[in-house]
Amino acid sequence: MRRLIPLLGVVLALAVSSTASADTFRVVHSRNSGGGGNAAFASGGSMIAFTANQNGPMSFAALSGIWQAAGERYGIPWTVLAAINKVETNFGQNLGPSSAGAVGWMQFMPSTWARWGTDANGDGVADPNNPTDAIFSAARYLAGCGGQFDIARAVYCYNHSHHYVSEVLGLAALYSRGGGGTGLFSVDLQPQLDSARNQIAASKSELVTARARARKLAGAERRLMRAAGSAHLLSNQLEAHKHAMLMGVRADAAQARVNQLQKLLDSANTRLGELQGEANNPAFGTGFSAFGGSLGADSGVVSIALQYLGVPYVWAGATPDGFDCSGLVQYVFAQLGVSLPHNAAAQWHDPDAVSVPTDQLQPGDLVFFNRLDHVGIYVGNGYFIDAPHTGTDVRIDSLSDGWYAANYEGAKRILGAGGNGLPQSGGAMTFTSGGGAAFTSNIVYFTH
Repeated sequence: MRRLIPLLGVVLALAVSSTASADTFRVVHSRNSGGGGNAAFASGGSMIAFTANQNGPMSFAALSGIWQAAGERYGIPWTVLAAINKVETNFGQNLGPSSAGAVGWMQFMPSTWARWGTDANGDGVADPNNPTDAIFSAARYLAGCGGQFDIARAVYCYNHSHHYVSEVLGLAALYSRGGGGTGLFSVDLQPQLDSARNQIAASKSELVTARARARKLAGAERRLMRAAGSAHLLSNQLEAHKHAMLMGVRADAAQARVNQLQKLLDSANTRLGELQGEANNPAFGTGFSAFGGSLGADSGVVSIALQYLGVPYVWAGATPDGFDCSGLVQYVFAQLGVSLPHNAAAQWHDPDAVSVPTDQLQPGDLVFFNRLDHVGIYVGNGYFIDAPHTGTDVRIDSLSDGWYAANYEGAKRILGAGGNGLPQSGGAMTFTSGGGAAFTSNIVYFTH
């Protein structure tokens, strides 16, 4: 019996140790305290080191490492994580709670966080207000929604709004071209801001002068009318009335000019306010989205094509391993059940292709260049997605860029490809998580 007591003690100790380790997190501290603020991500490990700045807001550059590591971990494009981060909290400027109760860097409802939140930085707490935890948790959720295979559908699962999907994928496309940080549109807006301010200054100066002139002419008209009324001779009365009438015409014209300048000033002030709003929030100012509000809103073609941004150009390629220009078009349309030939000129002449004037382009239309030697998919506001040439990747280009503008041949719309490729709002979608467990999306509560 005495021999069994030490053995029982060892067994009990092991049991207690096992239970404790199963119910607690392992705390891992960063070994590099002088990291200069960059996140140090453990390759292949389960814990992510602390970021130097735990609370928002943070810069695009400081967050990019977290997005990329989370995207690599769960097979989600980092640009999509960046776009969601921008839309939800403007990179940590507004952590909530929202009116619906959503909190943190990626705006989780508490019940959703309880299911998907993960302690990515290894500090012992899964915290939605920690950027690393929140971004990794969002990537984990998108992966559970099938984001490795259909990122548009996964974003729709994240927030059941076609407009939300359009905004996120459009901004992700912008980031894929390097439009991060202060924002591509913030740079482009500066000349417009300067112009609006100059217009306001000029309108104010002209308005002051015009008002003074209108007052002077109105005063002269009143004096002439008084003179006409006090004149003793009829001839003098008629002469004064004549001059008063002419002065009145000039005074009315001056007042009309005052009214016109006031309208110009009001318009310039309104425009300046809009531009300042867009500059402060470059991708999502009032009434504004990355591609003019039209990107992919009604085009499943666009939402599918955006999934392949960054895929390398491969001559004669027509799979996600590599595309050439017509191969990308062929593959994207095939996902909607539309069969197209693997040749740009043949796609132009396809029986289901109808010509579209440039001023009537819609997302999903095909745009052709260089004597039908190149083709891309229009995404809105003068931009299109294409696989340009050897040494490049699938990317977003502009119809106004030099070579494309000089070699533009026209556009075609493929009949029968009008479906948006996304589920209708209100329906439940069932996906399979990485562990094989199925769940229904309509019980997940994310808010925008």
